[in-house]
Amino acid sequence: MVELKIRCPDADSLRRLISERVTERLSFLEAGIGRTEERLQKFERKYQLSTEEFLGRFAHDEIQHSLDFDEWIGESRMLAHLLEQKSQIQGIEFVN
Repeated sequence: MVELKIRCPDADSLRRLISERVTERLSFLEAGIGRTEERLQKFERKYQLSTEEFLGRFAHDEIQHSLDFDEWIGESRMLAHLLEQKSQIQGIEFVN
């Protein structure tokens, strides 16, 4: 775990500012996760496959390439990226 120390004449104001920005970023990520999950669900309903099953079958060349599938793969990668960022941000804690 990395610890970051910042010196500032008004530590409480800085802590509040950083905390607000972290909270805003977390809200932004959660909204993005929600939108991405909705798009994935549309593909899942359209093709009657879970994203995990689709990715596995696509990786094993059981499904032919299409533009929809490119988008589906992109959305699944985006979701993984957003979830990773959310996890990192949720791991932030302020210490004295």
